Amino acid sequence: MALLKGKGAMTGVNLIAKVYKNGVTKDGKSQYADVQLDARDPRGPEQTNLHLKSDRVQGEGGKVRYNNGAPYSTGQMEEIIKAAGPNTEPILNKDGNEVGTIYGFKGNVMPATRGTGLVVNTKSVEASEFKVDDKTLDNQFASMRAAREARAAAKESQAQAPAPEVKQEQAAEVEVDEPAVG
Repeated sequence: MALLKGKGAMTGVNLIAKVYKNGVTKDGKSQYADVQLDARDPRGPEQTNLHLKSDRVQGEGGKVRYNNGAPYSTGQMEEIIKAAGPNTEPILNKDGNEVGTIYGFKGNVMPATRGTGLVVNTKSVEASEFKVDDKTLDNQFASMRAAREARAAAKESQAQAPAPEVKQEQAAEVEVDEPAVG
């Protein structure tokens, strides 16, 4: 999950939303969207996980997967789509069929009131500073991988750095003249 710390870190964030056609709830009132911090945003490069929500889920046979989707109402999705405008890109499956859309937009984020992670305040959305294209998702994964590798390299170099030597004060040997017994 993306970590946004410090004053103003959650305002004016460049985001992308991965929205799949099959992500609509049965009642049609909500749509699940995987909203991510755009890797090109100044807050993006050091993030090892760009998703605003990322819950670890234990699947069948003990296989671990991550659920990155958060529900947005139909009205909220309309605001995101309107803010993105023409800044969209189709999501294609391996057969080349369109299964969803990527939207590029900008907005404020806040902690989720229900569940975990962060959510978009859809009252604050506007056009993104960055254009989404067919390389956007690849760039997202590459950015997260680079941040993980950089973090691992930093830990590795920290582990290999010689520990600061602890200076032990050596007990000074003091010769004591034994009193002469007389």
